[in-house]
Amino acid sequence: MKTTFFRTMVSVLFAIGGQSALGAPLATATPESVGMSSERLARIAPAMQRYIDDRLVPGTITAVMRRGKLVHLEMQGDMDVENGRPMQRDAIFRIASMTKPITSVALMMLWEEGHFQLRDPVAKFLPEFADPLVSTTSDASGETGELVAVDRPIQIRDMLTHTSGLANSYIGNGDYYREASRALPEDDLEAYIKRLATLPLNYQPGTAWQYSAATSVVGRLVEVMSGQPLDKFLDTRLFEPLGMFDTQFFLTEEKAARLAAQYQPGEDNRIQLQDPGSAESRWVTGPKKLFRGSGGLVSTVDDYLRFQQTMLNGGELNEVRILAPTTVSLMMENHTGDLPLWLPGPGMGFGLGYGIVIDRGAAATPLSLGSAYWGGAYCTLSWIDREQEIVAVLMTQVRPYRHINIRHDFQVLVHQAIVE
Repeated sequence: MKTTFFRTMVSVLFAIGGQSALGAPLATATPESVGMSSERLARIAPAMQRYIDDRLVPGTITAVMRRGKLVHLEMQGDMDVENGRPMQRDAIFRIASMTKPITSVALMMLWEEGHFQLRDPVAKFLPEFADPLVSTTSDASGETGELVAVDRPIQIRDMLTHTSGLANSYIGNGDYYREASRALPEDDLEAYIKRLATLPLNYQPGTAWQYSAATSVVGRLVEVMSGQPLDKFLDTRLFEPLGMFDTQFFLTEEKAARLAAQYQPGEDNRIQLQDPGSAESRWVTGPKKLFRGSGGLVSTVDDYLRFQQTMLNGGELNEVRILAPTTVSLMMENHTGDLPLWLPGPGMGFGLGYGIVIDRGAAATPLSLGSAYWGGAYCTLSWIDREQEIVAVLMTQVRPYRHINIRHDFQVLVHQAIVE
């Protein structure tokens, strides 16, 4: 596993003009031309390599854009350790919850077309949410405490901000909720959401923040309002127009060889294979019926850079506009007030699909106020810093990852390279 730095590190590919497998080229520039330091950006690779050499991650891709130009792109380590396949630029990654901003953008495209208002009841479009009950003890099984009526209807805005009352499978519900909300092989998104809607809420809508499957409800709202399955809407309205041709819910066998293997911490937290990067993976075999807006997409570093740069540009990329600048700005406002957010932690609020920095000191982050970010369960991460005009992406594949600081390290290493 341990390799020399020079074998595993690949520098910015200016020679091919920032070209990915299928999409339009990403514009490139020297770091100094956009106010960054080449010498300081070079600190990223050794830091990533330490995680690879310690066998805490299999390999990484790190990418940084500033002022619309790609100034850093490095592939290190392996995308498949067992077979010795070096990390490639066109490697495909499970991006998990980095699906959420994409699904949220899809719904806001329909908001711009006049399909709904943010305070509309979800039940206006999904009747299964018409009469939810709330557990007084945050017990989704309903076996303890009382089940009471909601003080007000669940609003669409609640689903976008994780304040709907939906339970979280990580805390406060135990095995019952995890089992009850588990996807079944025969599920499509409609069936999955209807079953989710039968579970008691954990809290009154709008009174708390709880990370949940709410963005899958957002995806179902997209289906109902648009009359298209979520995967088709994303393909035709987002991915094809933006040149994100490697972003999808499931892969064809032709693309299976580009899927990075996925690992989990084993003995001494050293990685061990969990899901192969091959045609045997469930991202290839399916069943290809359930398209969850809260997670499930796979993507490449170039595709996700395109998406995030579109948002930094105020909803436009290469003369293709998907949102108005005012809508993008609204999505990156804090919509959760002073509610505590247990997952991102102090100093963070939540917008419409993104975590938002509202107090740099409390968050202990180098990101500017108002920066928008989110990551995925396989240790992927991306953020948009509007003040510094930065888009950054980290791709790797290890789950869980709470024992390592690779995502925070990458944020610091990017921002310390800004010199003007």
